[in-house]
Amino acid sequence: MDSNKTAVYSEDTIKTLEWKEHIRKRPGMYIGKLGDGSSSDDGIYVLIKEVLDNSVDEYMMGFGKKIEIKNELGIITVRDYGRGIPLTKVLDVSSKMNTGAKYDSKVFKKSVGLNGVGIKAVNALSETFIIRSFRDGEMKEIEYSEGKIIEDKKIQKSTEKNGTEIIFKPDNQLFNSYHYLDDFIEAMLKNYVYLNSGLTVKYNDKSYYSKNGLLDLLNDNIKEEQQRYPIIHLKGEDIEIALTHTNQYGEEYFTFVNGQHTSQGGMHLLAFREAIVKTVREFYKKNIDFSDIRTGIAAAVSIKVEEPVFESQTKTKLGSKNIAPDGPSIRSFIMDFVTKELELFLHKNTDTADALWRKIQESEKERKEISGIKQLARKRAKNVKVHNKKLRDCRVHFNKNKENAEESTLFITEGDSASGSITKSRDVNTQAVFSLKGKPLNTYGKSKKIVYENEEFNLIQAALNIEDGMEGLRYNKIVIATDADVDGMHIRLLLITFFLKFFPDVIKNKHLFILQTPLFRVRNKKDTVYCYSDKEREAAMKKLGKNHEITRFKGLGEISPNEFKHFIGKSIRLDPVLINKEESITAMLDFYMGKNTPERQEFILENLRDEDEVL
Repeated sequence: MDSNKTAVYSEDTIKTLEWKEHIRKRPGMYIGKLGDGSSSDDGIYVLIKEVLDNSVDEYMMGFGKKIEIKNELGIITVRDYGRGIPLTKVLDVSSKMNTGAKYDSKVFKKSVGLNGVGIKAVNALSETFIIRSFRDGEMKEIEYSEGKIIEDKKIQKSTEKNGTEIIFKPDNQLFNSYHYLDDFIEAMLKNYVYLNSGLTVKYNDKSYYSKNGLLDLLNDNIKEEQQRYPIIHLKGEDIEIALTHTNQYGEEYFTFVNGQHTSQGGMHLLAFREAIVKTVREFYKKNIDFSDIRTGIAAAVSIKVEEPVFESQTKTKLGSKNIAPDGPSIRSFIMDFVTKELELFLHKNTDTADALWRKIQESEKERKEISGIKQLARKRAKNVKVHNKKLRDCRVHFNKNKENAEESTLFITEGDSASGSITKSRDVNTQAVFSLKGKPLNTYGKSKKIVYENEEFNLIQAALNIEDGMEGLRYNKIVIATDADVDGMHIRLLLITFFLKFFPDVIKNKHLFILQTPLFRVRNKKDTVYCYSDKEREAAMKKLGKNHEITRFKGLGEISPNEFKHFIGKSIRLDPVLINKEESITAMLDFYMGKNTPERQEFILENLRDEDEVL
């Protein structure tokens, strides 16, 4: 028989997978990408969110004002003080698909979790999953592993307060040596309390609480000295909005539906952006360019929707068109609220209205000054992109359905040898490479004209397609891949400065990363171990015994394409570039990229000493 012929299609071909097998076989359907914890949307954070959603929904219904979360070496514990799951239904809600109370809209009218999948996915994707329900002096506990029951304990008496406790450890085989970053978890928890004023969430030793909702969110994210006018805070039934303008470029939005952070936006964000432009034009009675109105805007929008429809199980983008099955459209609901309430606010607060108008005029002036340069730069970028070798694109952008778009990555590299190694080693479907000529220009203190006059930055912007906003971003991850030496570190700093100055949303939305490549290779005749630190090198030396050799990698170009495959494949190590919310971007750039002050010299010398101690 010819082995190339199509396999026989028979009764044996058709299989029915158990719920846990299906989740483990197709985890992306339930939690998006798996990842290792280096991105805020990696699966291990979605697992926490799925458990938390249920606890927050209890609070929204008026039960339990506190949620406690612990992270002990990657084992997560979530304890709420709601009503507790009915004890006879603990097995069903943790292991039977499409089972939950949220189908009863009278009990959970505007909840986050709707389809009865959430904690079942957490259960199936965890090597350990324990669920406990405390209710009216009794307790029910079940322990699972990979969705399989390990122990189903009988109902017993308890002195614990009512509520639910879930303990889980993500499956290391699926999540590729995962690690939790507290910055991502804390950002998630802060969003929960901003959206649920009065709720206290405790994470390890820190407690989070918000009294003023979205006003607190913007104040925590946008320092007072960056605000062009005091934050406008508007609240109505099923809607809350906070907004201001800053001197930064781009637009920054925080959007929520039923307390869920919709990081990819959706109908409510589109409606809000349209409503802002319409309201401002009508208030000032001028046909202002939309970009002059929205440049520098920072806003938070929260709405509550009955039976929301999201575009994925991870609920990061709203697809609903209506507020309720028989209610108005989301667009008209937001448009009516913003046009009425914002216009009324501006009439009552003339100082804010004057400050907003000054900001619009400044944006208009700058836009007109660079319009001619911009058009020339676009033509240059278009011509160069076709003929040059600076950008080696990936295939995902040429697929009509954009499959695997979330995995799209652009490596920004220095030098021909490093670019060559990455280009030969990369996954051509999802990984692209952009080659730098050398050290980029220091953009500190420069105007936006530099983005278009400087060929390097003009081409980077064109490659990313972010000139008109983050919606056009072509790559989900932008990875700076430079040598781990002084020159490489300097290039990293110059690129980060460029993004902080002109496209801060790239960093704020957690798209920018640093590629970690091994410092050492330790090998003997049988095994090879790549080490990223002295500690890893010492461990490898012990593991391989006396007969080993050590190679110290000085640059990316020294690593062969065959070896590079290990570092940019499944085991890729990425450090996200994160902004400390306690620091002003302006102050940060001034310290690192401004005048060479004694304070900065002392900082550099101190850190060089620390580096010497490590190496």
